Amino acid sequence: MSIYDDKPWLKHFDEGVDPDVTVPSETSYADMFRESVKANPAAPAMHFMGVTFSYGELDDLSGRFAAYLTACGCFQGDVVGINLPNIPQYVIALVGALRCGCAVTGVSPLLTPKEMAYQINDADAKVLVTLDAIFEHRVQPIQGDVPGLKHIVCANIGDYLPFIKAFLGKLLKKIPTGQIVQLPGKKVMAFKAVMASHPNQPPTVGIAQTDTCLVQYTGGTTGLPKGVELTHGNIVTNIIQIVNWIDYQYGQEVMCSAFPLFHMAGLMVCMASLTQNIPQCLIPDPRNTKHICNEIKKYHPTTMTNVPSLYQMLMETPEFASLDFSMCKAFLSGAAPFAVESILAFEEIVGKGKVMEVYGMTETSPITVMNPLHGTKKIGSVGIPIQSTRIKLVDIETGTQEVGVEEEGELIVNGPQVMKGYLNKPEETEHAIRDFQGEKWLYTGDVARMDEDGYFSIADRVKDMLIVGGYKVFSREVEEKLYKHPTVEFCAIVGLPHPDRPGSEIVKAVIQVAAGAKGEEPASIEKDIIAFCKENMAPYKIPKVVEFVDEIPLTAVGKVDKKALR
Repeated sequence: MSIYDDKPWLKHFDEGVDPDVTVPSETSYADMFRESVKANPAAPAMHFMGVTFSYGELDDLSGRFAAYLTACGCFQGDVVGINLPNIPQYVIALVGALRCGCAVTGVSPLLTPKEMAYQINDADAKVLVTLDAIFEHRVQPIQGDVPGLKHIVCANIGDYLPFIKAFLGKLLKKIPTGQIVQLPGKKVMAFKAVMASHPNQPPTVGIAQTDTCLVQYTGGTTGLPKGVELTHGNIVTNIIQIVNWIDYQYGQEVMCSAFPLFHMAGLMVCMASLTQNIPQCLIPDPRNTKHICNEIKKYHPTTMTNVPSLYQMLMETPEFASLDFSMCKAFLSGAAPFAVESILAFEEIVGKGKVMEVYGMTETSPITVMNPLHGTKKIGSVGIPIQSTRIKLVDIETGTQEVGVEEEGELIVNGPQVMKGYLNKPEETEHAIRDFQGEKWLYTGDVARMDEDGYFSIADRVKDMLIVGGYKVFSREVEEKLYKHPTVEFCAIVGLPHPDRPGSEIVKAVIQVAAGAKGEEPASIEKDIIAFCKENMAPYKIPKVVEFVDEIPLTAVGKVDKKALR
């Protein structure tokens, strides 16, 4: 047996967390939602801009949307696209589509028209739910490019706000609006009209755990985005894993996440909440940290889930430090590295030991590794494999040999939350899910290390790893060192081709300086940073190029956009 088969992490499981999960064989996500509604239909399900929806109301509205899809001729297995920010209509459409056996694909509101057309066509979406403003400016221009799209539903952010708030929001242009018109070969309806014209009569369908629940698209940093097919079994399993791991108390929690719902992390927070009869705070604009602070003050969330850059932004918001966090037991952080220095500063505000770094990816529904809720949390580590999940690290070059403790290797995963595959891309699926020692494992493309206790630390993405004079340089390791310098607010390490040495790279640091250092001369800051690097890292890891920027570019979910930096 290998060190990974010994599962050294099991001794660090919290009491009451079993090594394996039991998933009822016939349970679909729609079944879990229905049970939650039955438990307490009067319980709050969503808080949005001062308006609260109960589980009974969500059941009614999602049932109406399911009836609409049936009237449109959508059958089990058809795909519904949802192109919205975090507003109630997203949740209503999501639950409604899943209740009638359709699969859902989240379409980012930030996509260009061309990118939208690609995803709609690749997923073969029959229905698209979008904002009226997006419809006017981005859907209409591609109407001839999406022949399979037959029905479009246009929502407005103000649909469910009080009349005065919605009226003033539109008048003052704080709520975007767009004109709704009919398009040739497509039926266009307003979201509120759909609700008003269809009864709460969802169809009765039998949904198997092998049926596709979600088609979530990856970022496409190395090519066209791929549609990840996640089954009802994948989603139900990961919900049970997470709920048990974080010790969710049924009907007693409050969730708050600014992750967009089109991203798998945000979607899992939403979907898990809806199965536990607990409310979630919908955050339509993650950059509006004052609004997030107001939600925390009003609803007292027990768990928050965000990307590290948002936690950093919250720390810079004066109101945040004055809030009462006694009710919040965990601040989950994922999708990007959270610098150790920043975690320590954040916990000075919210409470020691409350930050839980996690690891996952769209292809794993998404969670595979988490720090324990009550047990040992190793800052800078993403934690230990969760229930029924096996992790190994293999040689980066060959992918066929395991590496030892404290050695870097590509992280591979075997577990019930691993995707069915990439939609319509059998070759991509075969490349990602490969045979290792007679079993199928997902090769994640992430480089990690495991310590003797079974805790994993992410070193880099394989594609972000630099080769400098034959040495491997992991960008996260250099970034962690740079974050210790007082003038560095945000930073990113990328590689540049070495002009004189083919196959070798130059280390480049892109730095956003802290507010207190913005008046200093860049040349002086650079000299000081390079001197710091020489004292704290090997010569081949030291940045040879330093670039200062006003703001590090981020993706839609708050990750550093290294593709843009390159």
